[in-house]
Amino acid sequence: MKVLIIYSSIHHGNTEKVARIMATSINADIIETKNLKIDILDEYDLIGFGSGIYHGKFHKNILNLIDKLPRLNNKKAFIFSTSGLGKTKYNVPIVKELKKHNFEIIGSFACKGYDTFGFWGLFGGIAKGRPNDKDFQNAKNFAERLVSS
Repeated sequence: MKVLIIYSSIHHGNTEKVARIMATSINADIIETKNLKIDILDEYDLIGFGSGIYHGKFHKNILNLIDKLPRLNNKKAFIFSTSGLGKTKYNVPIVKELKKHNFEIIGSFACKGYDTFGFWGLFGGIAKGRPNDKDFQNAKNFAERLVSS
């Protein structure tokens, strides 16, 4: 199975760290959203989409990319995110958007990440020290389960 991980990681590199752990653990290719050429998606069986969460939403780079996607056949996808709260509920809108492009969603992962965006910055941020080793192990386990099923 050929896997690609696409990510946007803007402020603290939290999402990039998680994306790299996942990619290394399953021998996936990895690319930042802004460097992606959409026509290469045909080469992959499984595609991961990851982002930090900003005011409850994925970064605009990922949102814009998904808007531009054609309908793809026989493509599986997974979603992952990092945020101050680390909740998978932030992934739900992306699941819905990817389904519109004919993706089969096979997993969703979220973990905490140091967050100083917006309101949280006024207080020095939340989730300091995250993602941590436990988060990285959970991300690795998640990715490995995706390709073994």
